Amino acid sequence: MKPIEIAEGIYDVGVTDWNIRDFHGYSTYLGTTYNAFLILDEKVVLIDTVKKPHADQHLEKIAQIIDPKKIDMVISNHTEMDHSGAIPRVMHRIGEDKPILCSKMGLKNLSMHFRQKYNYKSVENTEKLSIGKRQLTFLETRMVHWPDSMFTYLEKDGILFSSDGFGQHYAGWEKFDDQVGDAIMAHAKKYFANILLLYSPKILKLIDAVSQAKLDIRMICPDHGIYWRKEPEKILNAYVQWSKQVPRKKALVIYDTMWESTEKMAGAIAAGLIEEEIETMVMHLRKWHRSDIMTEVLDAGAVIVGSPTLNNGLFPTVADFLTYMKGLKPKNKIAGAFGSYGWSGESVKLIRQELQSMKLEVLEPGLRIQYIPDADGIQACADFGKRIAQRLKAQQA
Repeated sequence: MKPIEIAEGIYDVGVTDWNIRDFHGYSTYLGTTYNAFLILDEKVVLIDTVKKPHADQHLEKIAQIIDPKKIDMVISNHTEMDHSGAIPRVMHRIGEDKPILCSKMGLKNLSMHFRQKYNYKSVENTEKLSIGKRQLTFLETRMVHWPDSMFTYLEKDGILFSSDGFGQHYAGWEKFDDQVGDAIMAHAKKYFANILLLYSPKILKLIDAVSQAKLDIRMICPDHGIYWRKEPEKILNAYVQWSKQVPRKKALVIYDTMWESTEKMAGAIAAGLIEEEIETMVMHLRKWHRSDIMTEVLDAGAVIVGSPTLNNGLFPTVADFLTYMKGLKPKNKIAGAFGSYGWSGESVKLIRQELQSMKLEVLEPGLRIQYIPDADGIQACADFGKRIAQRLKAQQA
């Protein structure tokens, strides 16, 4: 694939990973991209590299534009290996004495990643660098989403190279938001929910700081997915909304089942919610990927989790999901627990403990039914759903 000139003298020299289907437990069923950028000015600048297996393709794209040896410096906005893995190959090709600019934490991370004495130079927050007709500004973005993360802003062109901010795991022929349309927002939402959600307070502060700085942002170029050139404010506004975690009148019934008893309970709870006119999704943990469920959790007002008891504990998929969700620290949600059991019945108590540890509003008590729910049990489940619906309506009032 030929390099695309995204603005005058600025090229996309990243690569497309069409076949990746799992990214740290996140389902990437449409693949992803590792974006990198070449700026031609009096100084030739490479912003970020790519994942190590794609290093040769990355260098071939650069070579279609300019002899890689003419690159004067590399900027590493983020040291995670899908963006820095190709650095040794790149430096070997362009000259190992060329400077690699990064944040202070980036310098530490890169030194530990490669154990090689490259010419690292750390930059300060808001530090500026002239590269000829253009000027770069470095913006520290600690914990969005690693301690080393930073953005690079290209003033003349109004381009924000935003590292892992504002990205999506999406591989397609399209390179820009106006080519994809609104469909890209679902991918951006999933990316936020599964990677950036726990950093929501820092993201709100970051966007406020960018606003205060009055940067003229005409394009946002993340390190994954498409570039926002038509409506960069659309993704900025979405990040504000998602970071606030404002709950909707929406409930998720998330469960797994052994002999269908917990499944029957889930269906009856959902029926109670729907009767109260609550937007409801029923999500079986072996039919839905955890990362797709987490995307729905982002704006849900209620999360109800069910599990049978297995070996005095939780069903493995339920334990997995609760661990995953806990790490992402969702807020502003009503929660409930339910489950079936044969003789011991610890699952509901264990779910409630996990939900409480997330500081969610957990309804007392949970609902548990021994063996197969009878008519009274089904009614109890529907009533449980109605009770959650009423609490959710009160929250939304």
